[in-house]
Amino acid sequence: MMRKLQTVFPFSRDSRIQDRISTVFLGMIFGSLLLATVSCTRSVNPDIERGSGYDFRFGFPEIRASAIGLITENGQPQIQISTDIVYSSLIYRTVNNRTFANVLIEIEILGADEGSTYSNRVQHALEIESVDQTIITTQDAFTFQRGLHVDPGNYSITINVLDQSSGKATASEQTAFIPDPDEPVLNLTTIRLLGRSPIAQGGFEFLPVSTYDVPGRVDSLRFLLQVTNNLEESPLEIKSRLLRFVSDDSPARPMHFNNYGASTLAYKGIEYDRSETITESVRELFTPGSVTIEYPIGRLLEGNYRFEVRAIREGMEEEIFKARDFSVKSRHYPAIQSARELAAPLYYLMDEKAYEALMSIQDEDSLKQAVDRFWLSNVQSMSEARAVIEKYYQRVEEANKQFSNFKEGWKTDIGMVYILFGPPWYVERKLNMMLWSYAYDRSDPRYNFFFEQPKVKNEFFPFNNYLLERNQGYYNIYYQQVQLWLTGQIIRRDL
Repeated sequence: MMRKLQTVFPFSRDSRIQDRISTVFLGMIFGSLLLATVSCTRSVNPDIERGSGYDFRFGFPEIRASAIGLITENGQPQIQISTDIVYSSLIYRTVNNRTFANVLIEIEILGADEGSTYSNRVQHALEIESVDQTIITTQDAFTFQRGLHVDPGNYSITINVLDQSSGKATASEQTAFIPDPDEPVLNLTTIRLLGRSPIAQGGFEFLPVSTYDVPGRVDSLRFLLQVTNNLEESPLEIKSRLLRFVSDDSPARPMHFNNYGASTLAYKGIEYDRSETITESVRELFTPGSVTIEYPIGRLLEGNYRFEVRAIREGMEEEIFKARDFSVKSRHYPAIQSARELAAPLYYLMDEKAYEALMSIQDEDSLKQAVDRFWLSNVQSMSEARAVIEKYYQRVEEANKQFSNFKEGWKTDIGMVYILFGPPWYVERKLNMMLWSYAYDRSDPRYNFFFEQPKVKNEFFPFNNYLLERNQGYYNIYYQQVQLWLTGQIIRRDL
């Protein structure tokens, strides 16, 4: 089990009562509270895999899943399913110094081709246990993997994870395509992304990355895909390259500052027409049938990337294209554990010079001590400081899980408002506009915030990115809210 960096204030999740109103907010945006659903983004563009989203809810199992179609070494079509279950999202029992949770995983596969009647459902009962009590609070995940043999074709997969102690479940909806190994039609399978990460049992292991986000602690990557039904008539040229896109990584500017200009990177978010080629290669494939190709990549800087593969043979009318988009984020993303991860979100509570001085500290221990000093110098009571710290970083993690896009969720405009003010009392959506209200009076200019989505989510821009309509009139409420945090009053009232 990974150990968290300890500050003088323990950061735990044993007391979340203060923010339970978040459940109401999440229900308004995402629907029923009986079942949480995580949807895969692959359906936006079948040639570009982007992984699943988070869709975080209090009290529900938190899962991240993927389903990839491929051909096994013995020529069998198969769907490989990987599901990460965050340990702290489960309900545990302790018997004889043994801490454990009971989970039921149900996988339902339905044929998605016209006229298909295929249907299959399998269940796995798991007991997740540990002698380490930190399993209750850790943001690490248990990884469940299973391969299921199916006929070639298109499939819709639902992965349902039930916490048998709470009776609550989360479902992830995926799609998968498996080419027919007996048909002479050339195909590239969906690209599978794996990351080398530390595991709970100690050591390192390459595990599937099921989300768009890759935590920075992943020290190397592997991209796997298959060329199926390759012919012997002439060599097949396989071109690959890794691109890094120009994208915004800045924290949201204060509410009373000027709005972002339409030509700025902060407004555009990510520019797919501006990229840097990190690495590229060309291979000639002479082997017939189905061939698995692996591409290893070393540690990458934070940013947004695309690994793409093109297959072309002389005489082919069109090339075959597949890609895997992903983003490298902070070390333990979406969790907050390291000193630098604790320091960075203080951007919303510090003046510019103090923040720059804080982030210029390179030594991890010195940075940890500076973060501790910041909180203690403002919140005078040790007990209140603990409560304020827990509440602040809890909201940072929740922002990461709810609003993550091309940058960390806490850095988005909507993430900033969520961290400072908490879940809105009322949410209203209209086309590309959204209103967050923290007042019964919808005309109160101090507690009603409008967000605009300058780019609507589509296959070319697969992100929800709401920008706050800033106003100088927000200065007083912004200052007042920061003071609530710095004085510790935030633990008694949110506004």
